[in-house]
Amino acid sequence: MPRLAVVERREALVQAALRVMRRDGLAAGTTRAVVAEAGMSLASFHYAFASRDELLAELVRRVVGRELAAASAGMDPGDGLAGCLRGAADGYLAHLEADPGAEQLMLELTLHAVRDPALRPVAREQYRAYTAAAGQLLERAAWLTGAVWRGPLAEPARLLVTVVDGATTTWLVDRDTAATRATLGSAVDWLVSRHAVVP
Repeated sequence: MPRLAVVERREALVQAALRVMRRDGLAAGTTRAVVAEAGMSLASFHYAFASRDELLAELVRRVVGRELAAASAGMDPGDGLAGCLRGAADGYLAHLEADPGAEQLMLELTLHAVRDPALRPVAREQYRAYTAAAGQLLERAAWLTGAVWRGPLAEPARLLVTVVDGATTTWLVDRDTAATRATLGSAVDWLVSRHAVVP
């Protein structure tokens, strides 16, 4: 393999890790498996990442970024705040249908971290990233539609993360997109009625 800059090497390793773990699960994503998938040496891994946990943290950032991008792309300000957020839910659901393995990996990471103290910092960062993304989404929806959120966004952002978490897990089990869409729509209606001032 030609010599790569650190940024390119990190990118190749993150993409390889995502492929391995989407396909075979979190436990299969050893550093050896990741470098084999990327066509690199083990020394290349340690040149780019200090540890597997650092790689996992970067992988979480990438997946959360993709989730936020997918949700944001579905927003239409002409639909009002609730409609805008329903559009975001539709964008997220399209992402979920297209890449269920990435979402299953995020769930697996969370549950594994509950038992493994070494992974707890990665899971905490995962949920900080989820909450920050939810806050950004809510801020953007309000800005696009001229609505205002009552009080700090921490409460509705956490609520959104909790609802989407449950909806994602349920969808991964039953693959019922219509039912998941209805659930998220109901949650959006409640969230807007409870936490927003709509023009």
